[in-house]
Amino acid sequence: MFAVVRTGGKQYRVAPGDKIVVEKLDGNAGDKITLSDVLLAGEGSSLKSTSGLTVAAEIIAQAKADKVTVFKKRRRHNYRRKKGHRQQHTILKIVAIGDHKEAKQAAPKAEAAPKAEAKPAPETKPAAAKPAAEKAAAPAKEKAAAPKKAAPAKAKAETPSTKNAAPAKAAAKKTPKAK
Repeated sequence: MFAVVRTGGKQYRVAPGDKIVVEKLDGNAGDKITLSDVLLAGEGSSLKSTSGLTVAAEIIAQAKADKVTVFKKRRRHNYRRKKGHRQQHTILKIVAIGDHKEAKQAAPKAEAAPKAEAKPAPETKPAAAKPAAEKAAAPAKEKAAAPKKAAPAKAKAETPSTKNAAPAKAAAKKTPKAK
């Protein structure tokens, strides 16, 4: 099984037993961590769902990359600056792929849902008790409310900033010039 995980702003294709070098993560050598940002998972050519999927890894070492020399120079101004930089890395060993945490939590939620559905809705009794005059007035209120929604749309289309704007160049070229 393989997975594509995101950590440190980069993506890595991993499989159990792989060793990868990633941007520095908190922890000491021997600590176990989980990478929960799984973008893709599969086995062979078939893909699997990534919802709740995590990748378990173990920190092998905290290390530094090779030195990068940064040299700045401005010619004819006697300006030279030399700096070095060593990026911090974490070396990880992938232990396992496929720890579904949400699947275990979804089962208790499914049991709680039927209890909530068993209670009758309190809105059914008041709806039956409404007088016929109020029911007839409801459609009239909806019709009156509909034109009000359309009016703000026209106001948005013609704002002061676009009302006085210059016409587009394409439109100006299409109109014939008066001689």
